[in-house]
Amino acid sequence: MSTPPPLAWRADLRQRFWRYLPLKVVGISGFMWVFFLGYFHTLRHPAYPVFEMPLTALDALLPFQPWGLVAYVSLWLYVGVAPGLLLRLRELIVYGLWAGALCAAGLLIFHFWPTAVPRPDVDVSAYPGFAVLQGVDAAGNACPSLHVATAVFTAIWVERLMRIVGAPMVLRLLNLAWVLAIAWSTVAIRQHVVLDAVAGAALGSAFAALSIRLSPWVGRGQAA
Repeated sequence: MSTPPPLAWRADLRQRFWRYLPLKVVGISGFMWVFFLGYFHTLRHPAYPVFEMPLTALDALLPFQPWGLVAYVSLWLYVGVAPGLLLRLRELIVYGLWAGALCAAGLLIFHFWPTAVPRPDVDVSAYPGFAVLQGVDAAGNACPSLHVATAVFTAIWVERLMRIVGAPMVLRLLNLAWVLAIAWSTVAIRQHVVLDAVAGAALGSAFAALSIRLSPWVGRGQAA
């Protein structure tokens, strides 16, 4: 792969951002809507009794941090970064199919192995925003954390696209910091335990590696 000219990455990122922007916004929003339909259906109709996830020593070391809610909800913006940097309609479709397969795998696990986190050690409903969160993203369907899985899947794809366009290291480090903040927040606000996050990271990494290996052309080249 040839090295892009200095600062050419700016024009490349700008082109990628604006390419099919209305379609990307509508498509990502629709994807989330369909996912939450499946998520809540699975949550309300488990195939077996719900298993409560165990706590680890690391869970005890991570205190409750209500401001972690900001990083947590930022996932719903973050997941749009990778598809937002794709140029071709075919690439968007392929990426969406892989992201859908990741979510479907998670929901399949939730159906046959329903899990939940233990009761939090604090009254999270006493903090602003948490009552809404509990209504939107329940503490069931815990392991693997699809919050972490989709964040890691996105992060690996964003890193790949940043390398392709020759983006500076500061943007790549920002991507790393963002995904780490999201993963940390899932435990810090007591939506998940450490084992959920680890399992989610493994699931997201596996699907990202498989999707890149089987779709190496996605993200390369110029728009048609």
